[in-house]
Amino acid sequence: MATEAKRSKVDSGSDFSSPLQNFLQWCHKVDLVLSNKVCVRKEGTVAEYGMLAKDNIEEGEVLFTIPRSALLHQGTTAVSALLEEERSSLESSSGWVPLLLALLYEHTSPQSHWNAYLSLWTDFKTLDHPMFWSKEERDRLLRGTGIPEAVDRDLANIQGEYTEVVLPFIAKHPAHWNRHTHTLELYTQLVAFVMAYSFQEPQEEEDDEEEEKAPNLPMMVPMADMLNHVSNHNANLEFTPDSLKMVCVRPIRKGEEVFNTYGQMANWQLLHMYGFTELHQSNSNDTADIPSANLYKVATQGFQFDLEKQLVEEKREMLCQIMQEKAAFVFGKQGCLTDTELHTALKVLCMSKEEFSDFKENEGWEEEEDDEEEETISLAFSNEGLPALKASWKRLIHEAARLTVRAYTHHKEEGKMEGEGMDIDQALIQDQAAIAALNSRQQKALQVRCGQKSILYRLIELTKS
Repeated sequence: MATEAKRSKVDSGSDFSSPLQNFLQWCHKVDLVLSNKVCVRKEGTVAEYGMLAKDNIEEGEVLFTIPRSALLHQGTTAVSALLEEERSSLESSSGWVPLLLALLYEHTSPQSHWNAYLSLWTDFKTLDHPMFWSKEERDRLLRGTGIPEAVDRDLANIQGEYTEVVLPFIAKHPAHWNRHTHTLELYTQLVAFVMAYSFQEPQEEEDDEEEEKAPNLPMMVPMADMLNHVSNHNANLEFTPDSLKMVCVRPIRKGEEVFNTYGQMANWQLLHMYGFTELHQSNSNDTADIPSANLYKVATQGFQFDLEKQLVEEKREMLCQIMQEKAAFVFGKQGCLTDTELHTALKVLCMSKEEFSDFKENEGWEEEEDDEEEETISLAFSNEGLPALKASWKRLIHEAARLTVRAYTHHKEEGKMEGEGMDIDQALIQDQAAIAALNSRQQKALQVRCGQKSILYRLIELTKS
């Protein structure tokens, strides 16, 4: 199966008045400089649109330069003065409301300076984030992956933000916004648009920790969002005071696609935020979570007395305070990515009653772990180190991983029911004809499930007694 495209945009067509040609003309007008070694097109890319190399490109070459005046955000929109004036009334947990109001206005304004850019998405319904799937579909295909819970939170936050912040603002400014045009449905589609296509400028670390940092807000970056993502990318966006530049980070041969990176993203994150997945075998950043609740549940197994269970509960409460209520332990393809937190949890959960009592009296460990100890912990929880862990620690990890696997979808495929294990998914993902019979959403969900479960099954194998 080919790598899933990150997006679906409108067809470009062959005439010069197509949305793509209009956009390229607009780019020229706003002084966006495109290298003559690349082109934007449909054919030969993994998406409806992408960027291809017309000639060999060497590392360090600039593929295009975007002046900051061509970026779309609340400071460059035609209603920027009003948004700035009302800034205090637009505060929200996401911080996205000013940008979303700017997009609501620009997307529906016939005179918008950004029409040629935004017309590439004539129908935002083509975005296929799980938030646009039915709840039944999410729960059936993505159960256990963490995505249904994340989407439920997103939808609740979007509705709350729209009702409590956006609607009162719209009512106050009817000359620019209209609740019948700028609906919750359109607002939700624009949230997905921002999730999938926006960029955030990297923030430099401040020397003065007390100095308050400005929020790192998203912005729309025309042309940069035409590039698709793979973990093994060949280009990267660089920020300068006057412009943004897409720079080649390794040689690209003529005819190859130019790929950007959205960061170290697991497949569940790519699907949740961008609506696509990579092949799980090729996504080196894939991860699987073991909910901390599963580790605590395993720790109570075998205890018959209430006092023993109460001791585990006390340990759990203290760990929640120490780890700031971390919800899960994250494992990647090479081992645990939250090794310090897992080390702490295992150490506390396996303490005797007397050891835990001393631990409470001392209010935890007296000294912070130094760099050398952190390196030792990291090695211990890598794939190479896991088999050598204490038997009691391995048992907790092993059983928690088994418990996590059982939370995945038990779906029916051609009359077969999936039990504990990867039987159905493994067989399915290796059968090209069977994959071709699945719809796009089923294929994406399969990649997420297989990627996560393969990590968990490797973990189960490494922690066997």
